[in-house]
Amino acid sequence: MLRISKLSDYAIIILGHMAKAPEETYAATDLAESAGVAGPTVSKVLKALARADVLRSTRGAKGGYQLAQAPEATTIASIIAALEGPIALTECGLDEALCEQASSCHVRANWSVLNRAIQRSLESITLSDMASPMSKAPDGFHIPLTRISVQSRRNTE
Repeated sequence: MLRISKLSDYAIIILGHMAKAPEETYAATDLAESAGVAGPTVSKVLKALARADVLRSTRGAKGGYQLAQAPEATTIASIIAALEGPIALTECGLDEALCEQASSCHVRANWSVLNRAIQRSLESITLSDMASPMSKAPDGFHIPLTRISVQSRRNTE
């Protein structure tokens, strides 16, 4: 099963809360309380997001964290990458040198297509999309993937 880490999940929950009032500055303790996540975990997530420029941090009595961009401009890909590093399904999706089977692999290009499709999918979904209330996915629900263009390498003539 493919799965994002719990920290990425928490990050999206925390940022979803911040997206409701994106111009506000939030204290880590307030975000921990509203998200129902332990304070040390929230601090770890916030620091990682600030290092990746997803958030801005301000020190001092009136300090805290703010979204670095509007929720509509913050992609889910950027949030996940901030906590987990580059997004790829396989090691060769990051660097061919990491794969022991690279010299004899006949499916590497196919994994590359899948990696690009997933990356583009996550780039097409924004924090604003995730923060929008939805009680449950309606029948036929789909996430818009209009920016994905996967072209077959096979000759169909």
